[in-house]
Amino acid sequence: MQIQGQFVDIPKREIYTVSISVKEGVISKLEKTTSDTSLPYLMPGFIDAHVHVESSMLVPSEFARLAVVHGTVATISDPHEIANVCGMKGVEYMIANGKQVPFKFYFGAPSCVPATPFETAGGEINTADIENLMSRPEIHYLAEMMNWPGTVNRDELVMEKIRISKKYGKPIDGHAPGLKGELAEKYISAGPSTDHECFTAEEALGKLKLGMKIAIREGSAAKNFEALIDLIDDYPEMIMFCSDDKHPDNLAVSHINELAARAVAKGKDLFKVLQATCLNPITHYSMNVGQLRIGDPADFILVEDLKKFQVISTHINGEKVAENGKTLIHPIKNDIINNFNTSLKNPEDFQLKANGSKVRVIEALDGQLITPEISGEILVKNGFAESNPEEDILKITVVNRYEDAPPAMAFIKNFGLKTGAIASSVGHDSHNIIAVGIDDESICKAVNLIIAAKGGVAAVIKGQEEILPLPVGGIMSASDGYEVASAYTKIDALAKEMGSTLNSPFMTLSFMALLVIPDLKLSDKGLFNGQRFEFEEVFL
Repeated sequence: MQIQGQFVDIPKREIYTVSISVKEGVISKLEKTTSDTSLPYLMPGFIDAHVHVESSMLVPSEFARLAVVHGTVATISDPHEIANVCGMKGVEYMIANGKQVPFKFYFGAPSCVPATPFETAGGEINTADIENLMSRPEIHYLAEMMNWPGTVNRDELVMEKIRISKKYGKPIDGHAPGLKGELAEKYISAGPSTDHECFTAEEALGKLKLGMKIAIREGSAAKNFEALIDLIDDYPEMIMFCSDDKHPDNLAVSHINELAARAVAKGKDLFKVLQATCLNPITHYSMNVGQLRIGDPADFILVEDLKKFQVISTHINGEKVAENGKTLIHPIKNDIINNFNTSLKNPEDFQLKANGSKVRVIEALDGQLITPEISGEILVKNGFAESNPEEDILKITVVNRYEDAPPAMAFIKNFGLKTGAIASSVGHDSHNIIAVGIDDESICKAVNLIIAAKGGVAAVIKGQEEILPLPVGGIMSASDGYEVASAYTKIDALAKEMGSTLNSPFMTLSFMALLVIPDLKLSDKGLFNGQRFEFEEVFL
């Protein structure tokens, strides 16, 4: 196979016309030819430097079908979500499923499963499992070390996992939201070499100066691009781009290509942007992904221009996998694994006895994972605490999905619902059922839709009940990715019709149980302070 194009030579910072020859999936020749500016641009493919594939609500094979359309050829993928549900069986599932399609999934070994002892998870990855995984060629790094207190304080179990990773010469991903100064220095010196959790340029710059690489995140809920993009000017060799969590409707539209386009539109140097989006992950993770050199795997894309990066075709190991906005990867038959063992609930299960009307409130922030603690007034009727829709302070619940247990209850602001309830079994990190609603009956109906389906996202308003089933681990669908994206778009629109003003209400909902991100979150065991790592009382 021979292809001609205007080669975007990132290391040399040049663009010139070439003809490349591909033999048995490898670039065998790359020759300069007469300049022809009518040809499309030829460049390495995009790489998502940190993503939980599960958050696309698609199994890996379906994620790949959508991602290649946008020029993505590989991902650094943390199977942390399915591991929290199904343990090692879940990790094995992701590896096996991903191998069935022409796409380069670089999976890591989940470092923190369960994520904390303050919630109920369905699986565990212990040090023996880390040793097992790290010894395997399919596992390329230790996935994000979320236990930053344990890392800073040199917890024996945490350090053993890091030691195993170092023994196999595999990098360690970080997760250190808000860490600065001495704490950041202690964390980085233990071994973590990347971070995707920076909220401010000041925080990221401090970590860069300590030698840590920064993955600029722009996902469906957490959006840090605007705050961090200027760092690429002075640190192009230490910046990568990632989505972290990308819902199916967003993935159907764009991926890392959108971030490259936005960076160039802001006046950032083209070659620095492409170094970050295409090359830096290859170097950091020792990926066998082509950089358009002789002897490399034939992984590359053809694009119409170097501003919007409209993808004409995507090639992986010499195989054309996408062309003109259409995926060429065929769907495969997917197995189902799950871990869902809770019974249907009654509205009375969601009643909360009032101890006054003033409560701690989780403040959800659009585009952020951090949730400040604020105070607010709720309604009290017949001795029970209820939502206060006028003040947009709504009841939130987390329901243990692994065994029957009383739901945990608290209050949240900024979901904006004026009627009904929304619920999801995508609830980071343990993926218990999480719901927000106006009244106990609506909350109960939404939760029961998910229990009956053994996983999904649901919305309930008077006379209407909608659910997108997620039968794989209660967090993914094995159906066609575009059909899932369409169904998700419909239920997302319904949540907004119910009053939510959030850009991505279900994605935001999924993070309200993420205890490792401060300040205030809710687990199935109660209201939790992520700064002090301890439970709090709901009532003030």
